Amino acid sequence: MRAVDTNLLVRLITNDDEAQARVAEEFIAAGAWIPHIVLAETVWVLASAFDLSRGKIAEAVAMLLNHTSLAIQDSEVVSAALENFRQYAGVEFSDCLALESARRAGHLPFGTFDRRFSQLPGVQRL
Repeated sequence: MRAVDTNLLVRLITNDDEAQARVAEEFIAAGAWIPHIVLAETVWVLASAFDLSRGKIAEAVAMLLNHTSLAIQDSEVVSAALENFRQYAGVEFSDCLALESARRAGHLPFGTFDRRFSQLPGVQRL
């Protein structure tokens, strides 16, 4: 299966360049895989470069999870991370994704100095 890069996902989500968005749609039509790192980068770009709200970012991630042509690495982990991202304001999506990856691998508690992140179950503030 093919894999996709951050810039391709950003074109799909934002449609800020119609020609590239069309090419991206054609590329993924046969199916494509999204690694966690690409998803995390995409969320960062949507927040920093496009100034999307948490709600809009959550909608975009949910759209990717439910897209018929896309498969996300460990989609159950991403779904759990998305739930935490929606529930805990001020916690970054990448932190939620890292926590759920660690939880799935059986590596808890997840140590941090981040006060907001430490509110999540399984996270220990040091």
